[in-house]
Amino acid sequence: MQLDTIVYRSVRMTTPCPAFEGVNALKYADVSARQLIEVTMNEQVQTTPTEPMFDPLSPDFIRDPYPHYERLRTSDPVHLTPLGMFVASRHAEASLVLRDRRFGKDYVERTIRRYGPDIMKEPVFRNMSHLMLQQDPPDHTRLRGLVVKAFTARRVEDMRPRIQQIVDETLDRIIPQDKMDLIEDFAFRLPVTIICDMLGIPPEHREAFYAGSRDSGRVLEPVPMTPDEIKAGNARIAMAQMYFQHLFKQPGDDLTTRLVHAEEDGSKLSNEELTANINLLFVAGHETTVNLIGNGLLALHRNPDQLALLKANPALITNAIEEFLRYDSSVQLTGRVALEDIDDLGGKKIPKGESVLCLLGSANRDPAVYPDRPERLDITRPNVRPLSFGGGIHFCLGAQLARIEAEVAIATLLRRLPDLRLDDAENPEWRPTFVLRGLKKLPASW
Repeated sequence: MQLDTIVYRSVRMTTPCPAFEGVNALKYADVSARQLIEVTMNEQVQTTPTEPMFDPLSPDFIRDPYPHYERLRTSDPVHLTPLGMFVASRHAEASLVLRDRRFGKDYVERTIRRYGPDIMKEPVFRNMSHLMLQQDPPDHTRLRGLVVKAFTARRVEDMRPRIQQIVDETLDRIIPQDKMDLIEDFAFRLPVTIICDMLGIPPEHREAFYAGSRDSGRVLEPVPMTPDEIKAGNARIAMAQMYFQHLFKQPGDDLTTRLVHAEEDGSKLSNEELTANINLLFVAGHETTVNLIGNGLLALHRNPDQLALLKANPALITNAIEEFLRYDSSVQLTGRVALEDIDDLGGKKIPKGESVLCLLGSANRDPAVYPDRPERLDITRPNVRPLSFGGGIHFCLGAQLARIEAEVAIATLLRRLPDLRLDDAENPEWRPTFVLRGLKKLPASW
């Protein structure tokens, strides 16, 4: 997942945007996100009173990005931001960019342009450079080929009884309390426990992973990391490396052991590749699923007719999960870099080396694909094919696992707690992030 964007105020550069590519973001990264002002090489900026069309960390945008998306789709579907990055908001362009081999990741060069020439010396970024989601072929092909066998449809479906067991045990513990936070107490622990099972992380070590996982996705977020955040990220990487090096020496019937011994065309993963991608599987294996469950439950309770319909007809749960993914995606953005000059993308020329950010949440509500009131939640909607798991060679490996986890979690909750109600469905507390869209908490009682 390429999450290469920077939040900005309403500013217009007086020099061409490509000049900004050379600014060392560490020079201003300790400025708070909402005060961040872009600086060109000669530090000339000019403020403007007009609101930017794409301001993803503004509180209004985080609360409800969809009116902003509609404006982009209607007036400027391939929008050039003041930072020189293109934002694709329609389904046609976003889908094309995700699948077209003229676009790729180019992670190292992109990160150097963003932070400066020495940034890859920082372990947190060097670790990112080894992730399969940041790789282009042939390295991506090699890395994905070693991991994909753990996520076949049959292997994932075989996990269903274990998923059901975890959900039931969680509810057994919580139901006598008459209240809970649906995020912390329910949605969070299921996917973390499942991915720990898969990786062979023993139960006595999992509390540390529960606690440490909250900040592990920070490097994926749009705002440049501050020096303190980079330092903290480096420390997390060092701890992960130490732990996984220990785990590598404790073989078991788990994905970690299979990856240690796996070969693809005679090639094995290096220690850095092993650590980076196992850590990736841990983070990716739970973060978006927590948000899928939370966003889906909120959507149902904001649409009581759909909640009643699902309770009356539980067989609709599979299609409902697809609609939750479409309606309020837990991943709002992914992107690519143009590997060659693109003559026409939605009426814009994309120079080689420039980033195109695909607004998945916007594409999922494009009326050109979903003509029947795309802003409405409809768990019976036909032909729902959301872009929430990306596309092309980087399509999410864990997509089917996330679907099954959400399906079991939500269906079981509705069955066992039919009278559950949210404390405040209209004004929930969202996490202050854009790319990974999810709730900070969702209190409920019964």
